[in-house]
Amino acid sequence: MLDKLRDGAQSIVAKVILVLVILSFAFAGVSSYMGSGSETAAAIVNGEKISKAELDQAYQSERNRLQQQLGDMFDTLAANDSYLNSVKQGVLQRLVAQRLINQAANELGLRASDEQIKEAIRNESAFQTAGTFDNNRYLSILRQMGYTVSSFRDAMRGDMTRNQLVNALVASDFALKGETEALAKLQAQTRDIRFTTVDAAPFVANVSVSDDEVSKYYEDNKLQFQRPEMVSLEYIELSAAALSETINVSDSDAKAYYDEHVADYQTKEKRQAAHILIEATTDDAAAKAKAEELVKQLKAGADYAELAKKNSQDSLTADKGGELGWFEAGVMDPAFDSALFALNKGEVSDVVKTPYGYHIIKLLDVQPSAAAPFETVKAQIVQKVKMDKAVNEFYTLQPKLADTSYEVPDTLEEAAKAVKLPVKTTELFSKADAPVPFNAPEVLKAAFSDDVLSGMNSNVLDVADNDVMVVRVKQHEAAGLKPFAEVKDQIAASLKQQKANEQAKAKAEALLAAVKAGDTSVALEAHKAVARNASDVDSAIVAQAFKMAKASEGLTADVAQVATGYAVVVVDGVNTPANAPEELVSGLQERLASQYSQADYRALIELLKSKAEITYPEAS
Repeated sequence: MLDKLRDGAQSIVAKVILVLVILSFAFAGVSSYMGSGSETAAAIVNGEKISKAELDQAYQSERNRLQQQLGDMFDTLAANDSYLNSVKQGVLQRLVAQRLINQAANELGLRASDEQIKEAIRNESAFQTAGTFDNNRYLSILRQMGYTVSSFRDAMRGDMTRNQLVNALVASDFALKGETEALAKLQAQTRDIRFTTVDAAPFVANVSVSDDEVSKYYEDNKLQFQRPEMVSLEYIELSAAALSETINVSDSDAKAYYDEHVADYQTKEKRQAAHILIEATTDDAAAKAKAEELVKQLKAGADYAELAKKNSQDSLTADKGGELGWFEAGVMDPAFDSALFALNKGEVSDVVKTPYGYHIIKLLDVQPSAAAPFETVKAQIVQKVKMDKAVNEFYTLQPKLADTSYEVPDTLEEAAKAVKLPVKTTELFSKADAPVPFNAPEVLKAAFSDDVLSGMNSNVLDVADNDVMVVRVKQHEAAGLKPFAEVKDQIAASLKQQKANEQAKAKAEALLAAVKAGDTSVALEAHKAVARNASDVDSAIVAQAFKMAKASEGLTADVAQVATGYAVVVVDGVNTPANAPEELVSGLQERLASQYSQADYRALIELLKSKAEITYPEAS
């Protein structure tokens, strides 16, 4: 069994899971691996604590992810406390599931080998540049996450061990070939159909609706006619981006800026380095001594690349003679950086200590810095100078806007004159459908505040970076039932359409009866081999055709509602292929296996939960 688990850990599914593992490092933070001490627990899973700090960190990471994914919509959702509470609860349950899987894997005695960890790191896209493992990027990300090479390797070992259990479950699911082929044949099935439609539109002119019917519908369906609170606004928006569009920058001004800031347009010096790493262990003195001995051998003429291959404990670079690649100053650990940039090409450093251990660094090559030509960066400079001037003007005008709109609180006209900007207006909108930029949380809150609704100017409100506005109410409509007069025509039109639809349905049913009775005068449009995803036939007609089983005797026909009225649908033949297309079978088999795997994973978590002792101290 363990052999199967180890083999499964090398599968594509395991590599996909690994991506989630890497993300979980940033998601759950280092604290999940370092223990929570005596801090308050958010949950306790079989005696193992999930600290409140760990939950908060994971929750913040999830918020950041949602904000990036949803954009402006997230701000609207985040205004609802119940939404954020549900997000936090979801994060907590994922952390609980993670603990349960980890505990189960440990009980089974699962392990991940050094070679599995090394291969996983090399194949992880987060550590790659242009599809190739980038050791510089790898070390930089580790440093940002607060890991040393050793601690990251240990964390990887724990997570990969846990994921062997998950992968064994996922990889064990499959869909039977016969099962998949039968389903694929159903999906590939086509039908020979005939149909005719009865459009409801012609019936509208022949129906009438009384005032009593309209009034009764209004009284019976008042919930349909509730109106949310709505406002329209007058506003002044002061934006550096808009100001920049009014600023002109001459070629001479751009060139003068370039000459003054030419250092900003230089490519940074890059250095190609190699290193031999001796990891710091509990016996730090021995590690340092070993590194110093290697330095002596190098000074005595030993080959650097050969020593790196035999002695470096950075297994990801040792095979390449210790080569780390190219990088700029400031990327590596400060001590490493300082030593490297003090070397001349071909030189080797003395022993350098960093949090990763002891390094012997060699400078392989240097790519000096160089200034980009003015013409290459001219457009960039023009935009930079425009925006710099605009930002300066923005910060000059912002206090004028704030002061004047406050001193003259019952109109925006004086503030508009002070900053030489127009007063603009909006259409009516509610909190749920506020247009950009009025859906910004601060603006939306002010628009419906008591001060603004009472006729006062708002404070200066932040819309975005270097973008503010002041608003005041132009029109306000309180939430409540729309007056009958306002919706009367709408209701009358709706009731007329309902009656027209009923007449269209009655006519369609009469045509159906005639068709079933053998009346050949009913004109039916014929289509052969209609597929489920047919685009040349109304989707409602296709859906109805595939709901109907071909009768062994007599005509198979029925009525279906379509967007414009009703249709009579006749199924003349059901065509099932002898063999479904192989690509359809293959794709369907993968999807079925994926669905089964997801269901099994959820079932595993529920099983582990049912056997576990889980408490939530914060909730008690």
